[in-house]
Amino acid sequence: MSVSGGVDKSKDNKMELSNWAPEHSDALREFLAKGMSHSEAARAINSRFNTFYTRSAALGRARRLGLGADDRLQPSMPTKPADLHDIGEPRASESRASALVWPVPLFKAIKPLKLRCAAIEPRHISLTELESGDCRYPYGGDEESDVITFCGHPRRPGSAYCTPHFHLSRNPVVPSDHAVSTALLRMLETA
Repeated sequence: MSVSGGVDKSKDNKMELSNWAPEHSDALREFLAKGMSHSEAARAINSRFNTFYTRSAALGRARRLGLGADDRLQPSMPTKPADLHDIGEPRASESRASALVWPVPLFKAIKPLKLRCAAIEPRHISLTELESGDCRYPYGGDEESDVITFCGHPRRPGSAYCTPHFHLSRNPVVPSDHAVSTALLRMLETA
């Protein structure tokens, strides 16, 4: 008994778990028994009771009531294993699906890239030992346990790298469309 004198329905298994009125649930059972789809049943309930249930609400309520899912949506399971002659040519319905399968790419052996090197021997300084004027070109870190060190030679003005690493980090084959000459930079710096 609850404080108000009524029966406590929290332990009652047949308690309504949503805002579906019992007459709405009965109508849902009736419409589904007639063979209506969940969306058709929801529209019929909405027109009869002036409600706004969706197909998803009708489907969820039917499942909670133990009416199960729509049998038309369940895939049919084969009753016997496929014979070898059944595996041969695809059926007309399967030919469309097989046309949508992406082809498996062929992978060719890739030659490792030859890395460019700077004509400078790095000092291999740790991050904590770097000073403000030191080159920050990184070395190591190729493997997970590799320690990363830095070049540490004096930096080029206006760059985080020394001159050899500055040129190494630029593509010498294809000049940039937006390349600015050093003479223009000097003119801007003096202005």
